[in-house]
Amino acid sequence: MQDITNLPFMRVLCRRSVPDWFVTEYFRVHPASKLNRQLLRAITENTTGRPVFAQLIGRDLPSLLRSAAELAAYPIAGIDLNLGCPAPIVCRKDAGGGLLRHPDALHRMLGALREAIPGRFTVKTRLGFAERSEFPRLLEIFRHHAIDGLTIHARTVQAGYQGPVHPACVREAVSALACPVIANGNIVDTQTGLAYHRQTAAAGLMIGRGAIRNPWIFAQLQAAFEDREHPIPSSRCLLEYIHDLYAEIAREAPRFEPLRHVQRMKRTLGFISHGLTPDFEAHLRRCNTPEEFWSICHEHLENDAPLPPCPPAASKLFSGFEALAGEVRSPRI
Repeated sequence: MQDITNLPFMRVLCRRSVPDWFVTEYFRVHPASKLNRQLLRAITENTTGRPVFAQLIGRDLPSLLRSAAELAAYPIAGIDLNLGCPAPIVCRKDAGGGLLRHPDALHRMLGALREAIPGRFTVKTRLGFAERSEFPRLLEIFRHHAIDGLTIHARTVQAGYQGPVHPACVREAVSALACPVIANGNIVDTQTGLAYHRQTAAAGLMIGRGAIRNPWIFAQLQAAFEDREHPIPSSRCLLEYIHDLYAEIAREAPRFEPLRHVQRMKRTLGFISHGLTPDFEAHLRRCNTPEEFWSICHEHLENDAPLPPCPPAASKLFSGFEALAGEVRSPRI
């Protein structure tokens, strides 16, 4: 989640629930690239106490090898290669999910990276570029190179973030590979997380958008796996979360500009406000100043009503999540 799940977000998240490890936003790698200093801070200044994997995205093998070697000088848990980003601008360059169109080139790339990386080397992938039928060939490539972990966003690249994920493909990978397999996509609450885990037997769950919307989700899932009561945050808790994010992101800005900062927050709140009171999103989209922003947030969130556990069933941001749990659920609003 570029420009959102950065160091400030990691700090804010860990005040509410703590994942087992983090993966950085991706380092863009090309012949002229240098390691992004802001992304490096998620490694060098991370005080969450959790390991951090450095994620690379690119197609130029010499540059990827160079960047992996440079990152080895930092306290990383390992190198992760992004084969899942569906952004058209990325795929047109045959990077991210675009690499899945070229399995032979990918085979050579993984071999070279596996040989060059002395520590842990993991991959995040989709099921294929256009069709799920591409997945068995990809699994064979991953198995051949003895990667240390595979995270699967169980949609194709062309599917983007729309429609349900396909747990059967993740389960196929669990059976085929010796390394841990992590299930990703459409985890929005404990019910979807537990269902995804049950249907795949994955070693773990990776959560991106769902954690932006609900930063308590890791604590909720940990409690659910241990059959304990999990925290149920209120609207007031969400308001505190937004205040915390606002302050942390502002603190990181080289030059704080209030109007620009509000626009930055509105992008993040697209994930957070989704499915709450009917007018909240609409009012946020129209606001421009900090005064307007906070007036809207306090008007809608300064109460102790429990937050809805999941987004609306017809959500486009979290499309198809209800299929994981086998039922369509309407959240409380």
